[in-house]
Amino acid sequence: MVTRQFPRPKDVFEYVQLKKPEFGREARLKKALTIYDLRDIAKRRTPAAAFDYTDGAAEGELSIQRARQAFEDIEFHPDILRPAEDVDTSTEILGGPSALPFGIAPTGFTRLMQTEGESAGAAAAGAAGIPFTLSTLGTTSIEDVRAANPNGRNWFQLYVLRDREVSYGLVRRAAAAGFDTLHFTVDTPVAGNRMRDTRNGFSIPPALSVRTILDALPRPWWWFDFLTTPKLEFASLSSTGGTVADLIGQAMDPTISYEDLATIREMWPGKIVVKGVQNVPDAVKLIDMGVDGIVLSNHGGRQLDRAPVPFHLLPQVVREVGRDATVMLDTGIMNGADIVASVALGAKFTLIGRAYLYGLMAGGRAGVDRTFAILRSEIVRTMKLLGVQSLDELEPRHVTQLTRLVPVATAQAEAAEAATAARPVRTPRAAKPGTARAKAGTTGASSGATGAKGASSRGSSPRTAAARTAATTGTAPLEAAEESSEGVQAAAETVGEK
Repeated sequence: MVTRQFPRPKDVFEYVQLKKPEFGREARLKKALTIYDLRDIAKRRTPAAAFDYTDGAAEGELSIQRARQAFEDIEFHPDILRPAEDVDTSTEILGGPSALPFGIAPTGFTRLMQTEGESAGAAAAGAAGIPFTLSTLGTTSIEDVRAANPNGRNWFQLYVLRDREVSYGLVRRAAAAGFDTLHFTVDTPVAGNRMRDTRNGFSIPPALSVRTILDALPRPWWWFDFLTTPKLEFASLSSTGGTVADLIGQAMDPTISYEDLATIREMWPGKIVVKGVQNVPDAVKLIDMGVDGIVLSNHGGRQLDRAPVPFHLLPQVVREVGRDATVMLDTGIMNGADIVASVALGAKFTLIGRAYLYGLMAGGRAGVDRTFAILRSEIVRTMKLLGVQSLDELEPRHVTQLTRLVPVATAQAEAAEAATAARPVRTPRAAKPGTARAKAGTTGASSGATGAKGASSRGSSPRTAAARTAATTGTAPLEAAEESSEGVQAAAETVGEK
């Protein structure tokens, strides 16, 4: 039995250790343990219109919700008794090194989120040893990004504009500045319907109204930075006035085609990847055209809502073109485990957009550094827990994609198969002599044989797509639907006989 005693003051004070309070940006960022923590800080410190432009997506925002859910709906399969004390997160991507299996994706209007903008992102990426991608709609020039990241890897994202000569000029400038990879973006012929921006009256430059003024009052630091730094405008385009939809509509060309890709391919001296691929046939065609890689992306859910989830599409594309080209992935990444899962299923590299911008809004350059530190720690910890020491050791067997969304045809077929399997096979009763059934004996025998065949078919039918997806490592919903075609056909024939 435990002997109790009255606590002595000396003993109590040993447990009471007062920490010195910390204030300022460094303390604020230190408390952020996840990308979602950075998002919360960013929301408090950034006006609604700028935050919602970053955080929002198109229409009902289903695509971005599904993309994030897809990463949460995975199951890891760790190996035990495999020491992974020292983990190597480095990789080779598109002819050069990267210290981590992710880089910064192209983001437009970046100085709107925080005045340091692309310069902070490029400098932080250079310090971390990862690539930085500058958008055509960037608010820092090609040359200034190179100055911010003189020794690191800089990539350029190209929109094909109505005025082709403007696009060609940007290609030449990026090449002259030493950018080594071009992202030819194909998913933005017109602007998506980003309703948060419409409701906020979001425009470039920001327009003052009673609502924006009231929203600015608790965030004076943002407006101080905005009003005391160079004018917010596109660094590569001359048109800067209007809503996002207006600007994209004025600049982008909906007639973009494979001929434009061929033209840019001839002009660009470095590596070229196509960003915005959303199906297997397009991936195959692009690789046949000789591009160096593709980025599976639905533009962060900001263009076509209900578009395919890139992470679900990944295993199928890797199976078709993974040996011949570099397959990369973006959209929905909010945790280092998301990146590890992508690499395990065949992605050579990933890109982060919102995750980086949340850090930028939360604390400028220091916030971007914090983003990288969080993702790095999550990647390292996940790899150690899986028992792998390098990215090359990650394999599809380490990850199972669990299914929430199943194609309707597959679900209907499974229901029919289950109903048929549960129905007992009746043995025909003997017919009385002279009845119509007795006279149709041959037909009855034939039907009985068919019924027995159907029963046999049901007994040996494949497992349902849902069960097969749960049991098969790296199986995506579409892949499960394709593999279940034989079972669907057998079920349909059986139902027809009944």
